[in-house]
Amino acid sequence: MDSTVIGLFLLATFLGGFTSGLTGFAAGLVVSGIWLHIITPLQTAVLIAAYGVVNQSYGIWKVRNALQWRRILPFVIGGAVGVPLGAYLVTYLNPGYVRIGVGALLIIYSVYNLARPAIAPVKSNGAIDTGIGVLNGLLGGLTGLGGVISTIWVQLGGGPKDAQRAIFQPVLFITMTMATLTFASAGHLFNADIIKLFFMGLPALLLGLWVGVKLYGKLDDAAFRKVILILLLISGCSLVVPAFLR
Repeated sequence: MDSTVIGLFLLATFLGGFTSGLTGFAAGLVVSGIWLHIITPLQTAVLIAAYGVVNQSYGIWKVRNALQWRRILPFVIGGAVGVPLGAYLVTYLNPGYVRIGVGALLIIYSVYNLARPAIAPVKSNGAIDTGIGVLNGLLGGLTGLGGVISTIWVQLGGGPKDAQRAIFQPVLFITMTMATLTFASAGHLFNADIIKLFFMGLPALLLGLWVGVKLYGKLDDAAFRKVILILLLISGCSLVVPAFLR
């Protein structure tokens, strides 16, 4: 890596930590918009999962008094099915198509929700949450973005920002942990280049996380929702636009 690439890697890592501290998710979405252009898709997926464990450990502690384990469990069960499947498929699917598909969905979802008036919260149940968990885990094992689908689903259910984070952050933590262990068992984690990148970026990640958490308290529920949607839109564009500029 030359100095420019290292600088971009550290900047993306800081922004990922900041975003996680501020919203409780989207670190992987933010970093992948840059990382996918300077490191390999496999390195990106492994680092997103490993850094996700760090980010969500702190996030869970901040919302520990509001945790809803009965709501969380179905997502975890589904994720246990989806993560290994996604990790298996990562070596067979074209990463370019995956990026475009995920990016397009994020753009559609975020633009629609930023433009539309508020509607009644979507109701769920254990079976639906388990299915969402499978899809969430599949995307996590495939790309490292193991919180996108569950976070969107929890947001559709409405509620205060702390209550939302108390559901999707533990799901993120457990999904990221499963993805990291899956990558480790496949031999991807214990790779000299990935380990070097992990420790190189860790200080930037922690600094960004600290700054984001400090600013989180300044957001009300409406602002929290809007920040998440804007981040999803930016992330979607960062995944889709470069593919059409080649």
